[in-house]
Amino acid sequence: MMRGLSGRLALLVVVAATIGCDRVTKHAATTMLSGAPGRSYLADTVRLEYAENPGAFLSLGADLTPPARTALLTVANGLLLLALIVFAVRRTLAGRPALGLALFAAGGASNWIDRIARGSVVDFLNVGVASVRTGVFNVADVAIMLGAAVFLLSELRHASGAGPSARPDDGTA
Repeated sequence: MMRGLSGRLALLVVVAATIGCDRVTKHAATTMLSGAPGRSYLADTVRLEYAENPGAFLSLGADLTPPARTALLTVANGLLLLALIVFAVRRTLAGRPALGLALFAAGGASNWIDRIARGSVVDFLNVGVASVRTGVFNVADVAIMLGAAVFLLSELRHASGAGPSARPDDGTA
């Protein structure tokens, strides 16, 4: 379990590394892919193509007016990220749930930085086989999805009694 100062430090490293990796890859995508044709790798399983997404996940909200998009995707998103951090601190999360929320918040924060800096999020990855493909996404999106999965699976495991805190009390304290 990640408890105490070493656990918090480890979570800060995860957050910094996630944001750093996302920022570097978005910069590379902007410099190398913007205005250039997409690139295909591994028999077209992985495509690199530059896209600016003014909306949220899968471009949801892209058709909103600019003030509505700003209110929803920048202001409200920033407040939700802040609430998430307060939630994690107040619940004194540790272990996998804390890791999940750290990844989720780091990915959200990095996309939020894009929204503040440019009004849209840089996306550049697309994976799939034949016509079964993902939407275009970025490293922050991967962190968000991975973080949500880790958090939810940890909480479900805990709720079902399989988590470490569900062990019967052996009388030692």
